[in-house]
Amino acid sequence: MKALVVYCHPREGSFNAAIRDLVLEKLKAAGAEVRLSDLYARDFQPILTAAEHEGYLNCPENCEPVQSDVDDVRWCDTIIFVYPTWWYGLPAVLKGWLDRVMLPDVAFFMPDSENETIGPGLRHISRLGVFTTCGASWWLTQLVGAPGKRTLMRGLGFICKRRVKTTFAAHYLMDSSTPESRKKHLDKVARKMDRFLK
Repeated sequence: MKALVVYCHPREGSFNAAIRDLVLEKLKAAGAEVRLSDLYARDFQPILTAAEHEGYLNCPENCEPVQSDVDDVRWCDTIIFVYPTWWYGLPAVLKGWLDRVMLPDVAFFMPDSENETIGPGLRHISRLGVFTTCGASWWLTQLVGAPGKRTLMRGLGFICKRRVKTTFAAHYLMDSSTPESRKKHLDKVARKMDRFLK
């Protein structure tokens, strides 16, 4: 197994860091090769520039500004995202990573004379995991539509391997969390990872 963990949180002491560390521990215990992409620590620039947008469809030149990230995506067969949900969605840095890295001829193929719609480009990814924290409650997140979860689990999941194996866990009401709720959530993440890696 070759696992890419995409981590997105600005503060090292966050609960998200504890989730990240547990995910990495479970992957290593399972004998996986692991690459960690810590977007804030790397100072990843999320803005799709005018020049990048102009050359968006020019493959493979479109990969050059984010070549190391593209190489990571092409290398892995498992991708796991660990991030906080802000305003019901993805942090801007993580959304920008998707905008800049999940490019034509990397994540998907553009429509052509034989295909009316985009074609999946991540068929080599057989496992997709998402671990997040949410300030809102479960019911309010569902009422709004959980756009962050939908982007990754449905949007990205659609272009992965058919019947991609998935896992998801969110700690809701994070702002009023307790040591007990955080421990309970880490136990849940551990169980989910154990099943995910079988």
